[in-house]
Amino acid sequence: MSERWKYQIKMGGIWGVFMTVFNVLFDIKETPFAAQVAAPAFYFKAVAYILVGIFVLGYFTWKSKQKQNL
Repeated sequence: MSERWKYQIKMGGIWGVFMTVFNVLFDIKETPFAAQVAAPAFYFKAVAYILVGIFVLGYFTWKSKQKQNL
């Protein structure tokens, strides 16, 4: 696996997990934690955040990292 993909997966995965946890904590006053995790929408959002993090955020951070190294 190339260094670019390793970096994108690491950065995007961290961002995706952070956003998922942040959304759960943000909605915890309205919906209990167990109910949020039991809903299929939770997993759809988590996968969406992780994929967006890897492919979008990871790509742009990789590009900016490459510009800094030049």
